[in-house]
Amino acid sequence: QLQASGGGLVQTGGSLNLSCTLSREWNFNVYSIGWFRQAPGKEREGLSSISSGDGMGDYADSVKGRFTISRDNAKRTAYLQMNSLKPEDTAVYSCSAYKIPRITVATMSRYGEDHWGKGTLVTVSS
Repeated sequence: QLQASGGGLVQTGGSLNLSCTLSREWNFNVYSIGWFRQAPGKEREGLSSISSGDGMGDYADSVKGRFTISRDNAKRTAYLQMNSLKPEDTAVYSCSAYKIPRITVATMSRYGEDHWGKGTLVTVSS
C-alpha cells in the first residue's frame, strides 16, 4: 500500500532523494506522512513528518538542516531529500501514513499507522 524507494549506496557527503508512494485506491491528500529509519541493532527512529492539513514539515534534531521533506499530492508521493550524508545515516528507511491533518516527529509515534510498507536501504560509505 505504501512503498518507499530511492535508497542506495552513497559516499559521505553525498545526497539521496527517497520517495514514499501510496497506492491509487487511497486518497493521499488526507494522509500525513512520517519517515523513519532503523539501523542494525538500534531502535526505530522518527526522522521527519509532513502534515496533510497545512503541509508543515518537522524534523528530528539528528537530521535538521540536512534533510528536507516535501509532498506532491498529484503524484501521491512524499519525498525525503537527504544531503550531507554521514556513515551514521546508514539504515533502512521507511514511511508511514496517518489519516490525521497534523503530526510532528514527537507526536506521530502516538498514533496508529493507517498505511506502512517495506523500507529502502541507505548505505553511506566513509
